[in-house]
Amino acid sequence: MTKSILITGAGTGLGKGTAIGLAKVGHKVMAGVEIDSQVTSLREAAKAAGVELDVFKMDITCPEERGKMASRDFDIFVANAAINQGGPLGEVPMSIFREMFEVNVFSTLETAQIAAKKFVKKGKGKIIFMSSMAGSMAGPYAGLYASTKHALEAVAKSLQKEMDYFGVQVATINPGPFATGFNDRAVEAKWDWLREGIHYSPFDEMKEKDKGVEDQFDPEGMIEKMVEIIPKNSHKFRTVYPPETEKQMREEEAENWTKEI
Repeated sequence: MTKSILITGAGTGLGKGTAIGLAKVGHKVMAGVEIDSQVTSLREAAKAAGVELDVFKMDITCPEERGKMASRDFDIFVANAAINQGGPLGEVPMSIFREMFEVNVFSTLETAQIAAKKFVKKGKGKIIFMSSMAGSMAGPYAGLYASTKHALEAVAKSLQKEMDYFGVQVATINPGPFATGFNDRAVEAKWDWLREGIHYSPFDEMKEKDKGVEDQFDPEGMIEKMVEIIPKNSHKFRTVYPPETEKQMREEEAENWTKEI
């Protein structure tokens, strides 16, 4: 059955691939992107793929631009827009941390509220939050992003219980590390503000942790999983992919119950 699906953060990475992939299998896709240049590039990519997308600029932090979402009719909302940056929590500038929460939590919830209001009126609909393996995992120098995704998990869990009363579905999708450039940019960004002689965090250790981005999965597998899950009428509340990532998440959660300090 054809669905009308609105996805944010569709200008790059998994969002872009999923928007095109959903259109390829016959769904009507509304793709919000952050900046003007992404409107052009996504339209060109859709044309090259032989599909039609409703592409529009929507920076989710801008109230006026969120109005573009409010004016559209859709069956499923995928809250995919997010930003990422690494760095030591003990030294990160709070302006950076606040910006991450503004995008990944506050503005994401504001878009979900628009969708929720529409779906409550309809008596049906589905909201999917693009979370992450970081929604339940956290490691050194990755706590900024993980904190926002932990918060988003709580939002999703609570909203799922609240929206069930109205017949509206809520779920999360939790990708592992995929080579879209998203994680690479995150590990690079902290070096814009970290300075030897000023910051105490061990630079050698951080650079060693940065090497983790050298071992990421092919994003095509995740895109296929998202194209499969998003339009489904019924599926698990949390979809983790690939299986290796689900195993890691379960093991870390179990370890937290026995870990001593």
